[in-house]
Amino acid sequence: MIPEIRESFNQQFSDAAYAALLEDIQNKYPNQLEFRVGETPVFFDKALTQKLINASEKIVDVVMRPEFMEQSERAIPPAYFVPGKEGRPHYMAFDFAICKEGEILTPKLIELQGFATLFGFQEYLGKVYEQFYNMPAGFSMYFNGHDHASYIALLKKVILGKYLPSEVVLMDVKPEIQKTRIDFHIMHHELGIPIVDFYEIKSEGKNLFYERDGKRHRIQRIFNRLIFDDLQQQKETPSFSLFSEYDVEWITHPNWFYRISKFTLPFLNFDFVPHTRFVSDLTEYPNDLENYVLKPLYSFSGQGVIIDVTKNDLDNVEDKENWILQRKVKYEPVVLSPEGGVQCEIRMIYFWEDDKPRPAPALNLMRLSRGKMIGVRYNRDFSWVGASMGFFEQ
Repeated sequence: MIPEIRESFNQQFSDAAYAALLEDIQNKYPNQLEFRVGETPVFFDKALTQKLINASEKIVDVVMRPEFMEQSERAIPPAYFVPGKEGRPHYMAFDFAICKEGEILTPKLIELQGFATLFGFQEYLGKVYEQFYNMPAGFSMYFNGHDHASYIALLKKVILGKYLPSEVVLMDVKPEIQKTRIDFHIMHHELGIPIVDFYEIKSEGKNLFYERDGKRHRIQRIFNRLIFDDLQQQKETPSFSLFSEYDVEWITHPNWFYRISKFTLPFLNFDFVPHTRFVSDLTEYPNDLENYVLKPLYSFSGQGVIIDVTKNDLDNVEDKENWILQRKVKYEPVVLSPEGGVQCEIRMIYFWEDDKPRPAPALNLMRLSRGKMIGVRYNRDFSWVGASMGFFEQ
């Protein structure tokens, strides 16, 4: 997006350097990378960076309003309400499409989540780009002056807190087959926390335990990576119930997955948020449905989304309160690759430390696309797409 920087990068790019980058990932984490890594990072100038931060801060303001907890109560499906102290959302992520208004680049909010993302892999990917490419001076992948040491210290502070790594578990369903498992291994490497399958955990009264090397360890904190969509697909019977209250801390509590989600979009009345309504609130349908997208609240990775919406689609929605109709945004192909323009989406990653008055940005995640939708599954047959990292002019 900075023409001279992009031109210089493309001129120096080589397939050999990209292949060496991928080989390094494979050598360090054999057979753990199951999604495509893009050939290029993305470089942001100061003006667009500030727009991203300003937009994100306005979303944070809404989440911090006293009435937000009451408004978002109905976001949690009764069948998936997890008891226990919710506390604060220890991290938030805001996904923005990079679009164009006139000749000016601007972010448009696509989705948001109160759930963990690739905290470990993204930082690692940024370092790999720096290792194998001749990166321009004066750019950083971090926010708020972070570097590798301070970022890892931040992860430890937020995720470990006062506990030993053995007392904190990274929990998911069948973590060894998850597409994001490379991130689990990096988090284990950086924080020392064990990767524990949901089905390994056992309860005794109000305490939870897992076993390693024949020893039983009590769980004080759960770094939660479990999504209920995955759990629904399983046939095994767990040894403990997610829907009972235990003497354990959640980082972050599962209810935040729903509170800060697509459900929140209709409550965000800002110019960077495409007009969004619950289908249940529609008294009439827009005349230009071709300019809207229909999304279920309770799905992820783009599943269930209807891009070419018809009146019949809206009529056939049964649980209308659980669907949103969102005005489409036009992604601008702002990343100029040797094969043409590439669209991009950036995830702003915020952390909320216990001793801080509000969340703050620390890192980012980029996704590059030439397909009909952003996401790995929609870009299988293209190059210069996939996971990437944003670097910001300092």
